[in-house]
Amino acid sequence: MTTHLESLRKYSRVVADTGDIDAVARWKPQDATTNPSLLLVSAEDPRYQPFVDQAVMQARGDLPAAMDALFVLFGAEILKHVAGRVSTEVDARLSFDTEKSIAKARRFIELYEKAGVSRARILVKLASTWEGIRAAERLEREGIHCNMTLLFSFAQAAACADAGVTLISPFVGRIYDWHRQARKVDDIPIEEDPGVASVTRIYNYYKKHGYATQVMGASFRKAAQIVALAGCDLLTIAPDLLEKLSKAEGELPRKLSPEEAKKQSIAKIALDEKAFRWMHNEDAMATEKLAEGIRRFDADARKLEKLITSLAAAVPAK
Repeated sequence: MTTHLESLRKYSRVVADTGDIDAVARWKPQDATTNPSLLLVSAEDPRYQPFVDQAVMQARGDLPAAMDALFVLFGAEILKHVAGRVSTEVDARLSFDTEKSIAKARRFIELYEKAGVSRARILVKLASTWEGIRAAERLEREGIHCNMTLLFSFAQAAACADAGVTLISPFVGRIYDWHRQARKVDDIPIEEDPGVASVTRIYNYYKKHGYATQVMGASFRKAAQIVALAGCDLLTIAPDLLEKLSKAEGELPRKLSPEEAKKQSIAKIALDEKAFRWMHNEDAMATEKLAEGIRRFDADARKLEKLITSLAAAVPAK
């Protein structure tokens, strides 16, 4: 009997949303995504202490260098277990600085290439701010492929497509969370789920107008959200939900397809900076969740820095 996970793989590229190398090895996804929150969990895991120690030793007291090294060490190890790509995230504190975001992305690629990893296997993750989108536009011209994260509004999605980015990661679960709280309900039926509706709208818009940018649904709260997006270009899924999908039996129907999208009447929009900022600002959920997401990733990055600092202090001076 076919499982939901096996069926899903026929329509969508399955990506592991984790920094847990053992989980990646077990599930054998095509790609994997990481972020500061996921890497903080992994860095605190005794199984991965050698990676933290190696990053500390390589950096020789330089905290930013240690952070970069740790991200790349985890990414390079994950790539041993996937056939495709790994996403590595730029510091959230650079979300409103185009030039420094570009410099950090180039630094990641430099470190990966020194480790023998081709840039073709790396997606640099950037927040979907106006500044982040502009950074991605320039990086793509250099052959550095980008994954735009913290994406909640249609304005963000439209601007990313116009910038020619490789991939976007709209956050299904966080959109769902916001609306569930706003409505003061315990759950929202899947047919009314605003996170699922957001990704569906973006996917159809991209396919209707022939954009090459791929859509990767992310941040799921339940397996039903994933099932409702079967056919999306990619779906990045946490290990617990991969487990559930692997145990559920039956064929899944395809929900999204380029053919169906092209049949729809969807107007194309053009956004300059002012129009982008206004359209995004009009979406209260997206405005709040983007700001919150940047703060959360920054907070976890700072915790990771403290962990590295404490370990560096324990290394005997030579």
